[in-house]
Amino acid sequence: MKGHVNGLKKLIMEESPSAYYVHCFAHQLQLTLVAVAKENIDCQWFFGQLAYLLNVLDMSCKKIRMLRIAQAEYMIEALKLGEIETGQGLNQEMGLARPGDTRWGSHYRTVMHVIRLYPSIKKVLFRVGKEGKGAEALGAQTMLRVFTSFEFVFLLHMMNEIFGYTNDLCNALQKREQDIVNAMDLLELTKVELDVLRRDAGWEKFLKNVTSFCEKQKVKVVDMDGKYIPIQRSAKFYRGATNYHRFHADMFLGVIDRQLQELNSRFDEVNTELLRCMAAFNPANSFSAFDNEKLVKLAGFYPRDFDFQERNQLHFQLRNYINDVRNDENFKNLRSLADLSMMLVKRDMVSRYDIVYKLLKLVLVLPVATAGVERIFSAMNTIKNKLRSKMGQDFFE
Repeated sequence: MKGHVNGLKKLIMEESPSAYYVHCFAHQLQLTLVAVAKENIDCQWFFGQLAYLLNVLDMSCKKIRMLRIAQAEYMIEALKLGEIETGQGLNQEMGLARPGDTRWGSHYRTVMHVIRLYPSIKKVLFRVGKEGKGAEALGAQTMLRVFTSFEFVFLLHMMNEIFGYTNDLCNALQKREQDIVNAMDLLELTKVELDVLRRDAGWEKFLKNVTSFCEKQKVKVVDMDGKYIPIQRSAKFYRGATNYHRFHADMFLGVIDRQLQELNSRFDEVNTELLRCMAAFNPANSFSAFDNEKLVKLAGFYPRDFDFQERNQLHFQLRNYINDVRNDENFKNLRSLADLSMMLVKRDMVSRYDIVYKLLKLVLVLPVATAGVERIFSAMNTIKNKLRSKMGQDFFE
């Protein structure tokens, strides 16, 4: 739909050059993570192995029980050694749900659970590889070699770090009542945290955590100055490569830089500034977010709708408007822009603040940036396709 040549975006821009394409923020974040996962060859290999691991375990009743018993045994041993704490809500039982691309946050849960269940999964893979038959045993043996490799553990922890930094932002963008300013601040914070992670201190701390995990789980740690030996891939493609170059430059820095690049390109400055200016209209908490300069700047985004005289007059009209609404009891408990617009009509203040109201009407089309619109399309798809095939025409109408 957003095609620059023949898509719907092109047709709309021809009619209205001042129109702005604001993609669902939650979907944009998801696309940045998908792009990194699918375009980086090491991430492709990792997620392919993760999918294969879930296929090998396949979560049958037998293997679920085996994993549950292995985890219980590990917990008992760890409690005896004092390696884990006890208390209400701690050490809850967890499984390995298959992640879905439409909910990229599910990948974070899967990666996190694999780390937590690592010794138990290794134990189950060894048992299935030893006691199983045919393809089941072969698959477990093959997976066990990959699962206990330093490369798999390294990528497992790297994905956990990146998903961990983006998880708060992902959750904020999925909220029904989205605070645009908070979402923008979280976006900037996420980029700062990723930038700190890619520095030398971040790399050293990360490598230390991975090495500590490997030593604890009896996984062989590679020599960073040694020759790189790939897992399940031909060494011909990596001739002369050292472990330091592959793990630090290609994997660690390569994935983080790609993630930052995608965040910067998909959350462009125009849309970000547009939404920050829009948030200045928010009536919540007695119009605490109100900013005269930002709203005047917002009008500048629409030169065809506001001429020079109106933009100049808007500055003074906004001052009168904010004093008026803050002193009016009817505007005290408003929460949304829609509530504000209806109250302005109800109080017959539209003609008094005509330029302000025109700007507000333009702002009302911008909440397409929330995940609520995506949910509406999903609901429409369910009604149109899944329910329609199961109900009669009268009930459907």
